Amino acid sequence: MAKLAKKQAAARAAFEGKANLAVEEAVTLVKANATAKFDETVEIAMNLGVDPRHADQMVRGVVTLPNGTGKDVRVAVFARGPKAEEAKAAGADIVGAEDLMEAIQGGKIDFDRCIATPDMMPLVGRLGKILGPRNLMPNPKVGTVTMDVAGAVGNAKGGEVQFKAEKAGVVHAGVGKASFDTEKLAQNIRAFVDAVNRAKPSGAKGTYVKKVSISSTMGPGVSLDLTSATQG
Repeated sequence: MAKLAKKQAAARAAFEGKANLAVEEAVTLVKANATAKFDETVEIAMNLGVDPRHADQMVRGVVTLPNGTGKDVRVAVFARGPKAEEAKAAGADIVGAEDLMEAIQGGKIDFDRCIATPDMMPLVGRLGKILGPRNLMPNPKVGTVTMDVAGAVGNAKGGEVQFKAEKAGVVHAGVGKASFDTEKLAQNIRAFVDAVNRAKPSGAKGTYVKKVSISSTMGPGVSLDLTSATQG
């Protein structure tokens, strides 16, 4: 524990007084201080000038990161018959209907993404209170309620990231692993920021993106220069 505290103190010292860095500089700093024994995830947090309790200020969307997430995404699919077979062939980890619903109701949620065919939504709807708070509820707006289950499974496995503003107007997501090279992480970060910018809701007033910061799983965060974080 003393060793861990020492590492964390050293990381905090390295970040001291640093803010609004160019993306590549911030990534280099975060990578250098990701010293856990596992490959830490690089996480992004965006503070937005929205109140998601108002329907016209809700921010949600999906983006395919150019270099993937580095994470093995487990996918569950609600489907029957030929669509269930299609999901299995596409690499879905769990495929089911009532049996899957009962497993989730029993507390077994061993997946990162949930996809459903439209006809399964009356069944899936019963799980709203369980899946909703975990941001796992299938939604046609982000392509997880679809007849193209093979495409949706492929996207989920291939680096697609969903995002949604939480109560305080914060959007966060994993944008790669600390082992990725700096340029790949920078590309992923800019793609994510760009997608959130494109998802600006009609009801957003004033400054939309207030702050963007990145951190590793165990490390401190550092804020990015907003101009550097946007593409083009």
